Amino acid sequence: MSVESMARKVSLLVLDIDGVMTDGGLYYDDEGRVSKRFNVQDGLGIKLAQSVGLHVAVITGLASEAVAQRVRGLGIEDYYAGYLRKTESLDAIRMKYGLEWEQVAYVGDDWVDFGPMKLVGFPVAVANAQPEVKALAKYVTAARGGEGAVREVVRLILASRGVLDELAASWMERA
Repeated sequence: MSVESMARKVSLLVLDIDGVMTDGGLYYDDEGRVSKRFNVQDGLGIKLAQSVGLHVAVITGLASEAVAQRVRGLGIEDYYAGYLRKTESLDAIRMKYGLEWEQVAYVGDDWVDFGPMKLVGFPVAVANAQPEVKALAKYVTAARGGEGAVREVVRLILASRGVLDELAASWMERA
């Protein structure tokens, strides 16, 4: 099955955070608070996906207020923080929307993503993912995590559905 045909079936896009939506760095200030860097193009990609009815969810191993704020700001309702074993929450989200596994994409970068990637119909690894994660993926992004990888996946899904050009044209009209 081609990458495009797998992407076309996707109704739920599930994302890891550290190393996927961020560069994987943990930045500590003098008081020990953690901050993270997110890519604004990934954020717009998520909003575009939502605008065509694609469900977007986040399952992350670390709980962080910075991530919670970003997720809320993007309107992502399905947010699971502090889950190193992700398959149970992934299955709960899938069942919530009444989807088959082939309708789910998961984007990961490290060993904690093995479980979800083995289950979904469209497993994706970012360019800087661990080699074993890349081996499980049906698609490996050209972009590194935190550097537009999520937007790349969203573009692929939207293009496979035939709506990417229409969405771009609608934004050009707004200019």
